[in-house]
Amino acid sequence: MILVHHLRVGRSVFTVWLLEELGLDYELKIYIRDEMRRAPPELREAHPLGKSPVIEDGDLTLAESGAIAVYLLDRYDTDNKLNTPPRQDIAARALWTQWLHYSEASAFAPLLIKLLLMAEEKPHPPVLTGFASGEIALQLGYIQDFLGDKPFIMGDTFQAPDIGMTYILALAQRIGELEKYPALQTYLARNTARPAFARAMERTGG
Repeated sequence: MILVHHLRVGRSVFTVWLLEELGLDYELKIYIRDEMRRAPPELREAHPLGKSPVIEDGDLTLAESGAIAVYLLDRYDTDNKLNTPPRQDIAARALWTQWLHYSEASAFAPLLIKLLLMAEEKPHPPVLTGFASGEIALQLGYIQDFLGDKPFIMGDTFQAPDIGMTYILALAQRIGELEKYPALQTYLARNTARPAFARAMERTGG
């Protein structure tokens, strides 16, 4: 059975969401952050970086959300429940891969910077504040433009990149950056209304 090392509160809930979408059996080992919001040292027993998510599946120990998603889909989504483009369709698979990893690449850093700044007393460093504000607007505008009037980021069907996009937009909403993007608010609400998301939140404690 798949073991998920889950750090509350963090992105590993979205790995659990993917497992719920796929209908797979799994176990959870839950870790609690310390007073500095960092992972406890016990998580390093699962992976040297002490980060989450980490999964164990047989002899395989795997970190990084995107890599875990690709592995789970390639190994277990034999009925293609999540409509992943086949490897033979190189262009479609490449675009899908871009959006799968985007949530942990370009989109994440400016949101994290603002989240950290919000935890500090003012005045905030003007360089970091200006960079974060400009980049957040750039990234959210890019997502909204690509989404357009599609129900999901890749088109008409829910796919793995939508899970990462939900993480990014939920974080943007948390730090007060989503008010100017009604289409993204609607998209976020659509994704979080899925039963598999509700089950993941219940099992992980959010």
